[in-house]
Amino acid sequence: MTAVSDSDKDQFFADVDAACRKAIWAAVANEYQGEARVRLVHPTWEGDVLWFATGASTPKAAQIKANGKVDIQYQVSEPEFVHVMVRGNAEVLDDQATKDHVWNVMDYDLADFWPEGAGSEEFVCVKITPTRVELSEMFGTMNKRVWRG
Repeated sequence: MTAVSDSDKDQFFADVDAACRKAIWAAVANEYQGEARVRLVHPTWEGDVLWFATGASTPKAAQIKANGKVDIQYQVSEPEFVHVMVRGNAEVLDDQATKDHVWNVMDYDLADFWPEGAGSEEFVCVKITPTRVELSEMFGTMNKRVWRG
């Protein structure tokens, strides 16, 4: 395992973003009322911050509000077999400035889900501030690099 230095941080997160764009979907897990919860999401990296969108009234939003500690896993299929693990703190944000910002950051068209646009009351943003990010190959057994915040 190689620890990512401060001087390598920007390149590391660029590599993480490139790997995640190949996977597209990620599983986000958290604990709610003593039970594990796992959901598929389509997050987008913005530097060292990870965003995804969800509905304000979804169980996912309620569970993250109750417990923002999350683990996220991306798995890129062959031939790369790149593996990305993210551990961090998630928060559900619904202020208009953040919603406008995230609407333009996401790498897919959010209007497919919220045709009313960023002003939709049902549209909220989930911001993940990572505390640990792992980028590796072959399910974590090769070329493992780890950043800790």
